[in-house]
Amino acid sequence: MADMARTDEAISRIRELIVTGELHPGARLPPEKQLCAMLGMSRGSVREAVKALEVARVLDVRRGDGTYVTSLEPALLLEGIGFAVHLIQDRDLADVMHVRRILEAEATALAARHADGDLLADLRTLLDQMRAASDTEELVSYDTAFHDRVIAACGNPTLASLLSALSSRTLRARIWRGLREEGAASLTIAQHEGIYAALADRDPEAARAASVVHVATSERWLRGVLDLPGSIPEPA
Repeated sequence: MADMARTDEAISRIRELIVTGELHPGARLPPEKQLCAMLGMSRGSVREAVKALEVARVLDVRRGDGTYVTSLEPALLLEGIGFAVHLIQDRDLADVMHVRRILEAEATALAARHADGDLLADLRTLLDQMRAASDTEELVSYDTAFHDRVIAACGNPTLASLLSALSSRTLRARIWRGLREEGAASLTIAQHEGIYAALADRDPEAARAASVVHVATSERWLRGVLDLPGSIPEPA
């Protein structure tokens, strides 16, 4: 426990150097001996801290070259959240969908403010592909691409990265809903049409409402089936 506490302290010290700007994105860390002296900590603690920060994508250890601060871009730093979300158990998926509903509503409203011809053309193509889909998995793949395109247009990379992690965890449940619930495909397409219409009107509040209704539909279904044993099958 003492070793872990010292490692945590070393992590905090290095993080502080980054937060204060002493180490900026892309900066090379001092050699290990110098870094240990700067932090006033042992070589073992500093090495473990560097390893942990490398896993967290804060540091980039280049063998034979040195250790550098990464770009610190949200998509890079939030990769770990995507990994953690995939460990969430099926019984908690409805809560993941709840969080997705809250965040995606805001992202969709923001996208309405930034909507341009390219975004609308891409979404119209995806809607056409959803209608022409030959099976549920194909439909959900275009459904996912539709949401990804909207989220990418929100203008907030941190929000987009968080939603990407949450959305990927609920993918299997969305496919299962399409297979189990009668009329799910036509309802899904109709709700996407509603989102598209709000974006085309550049109406943030209508876009927010359409997004809430859409994700809430899946959330309600999911909360219902999770009360049934064995409702969502394990992946093949």
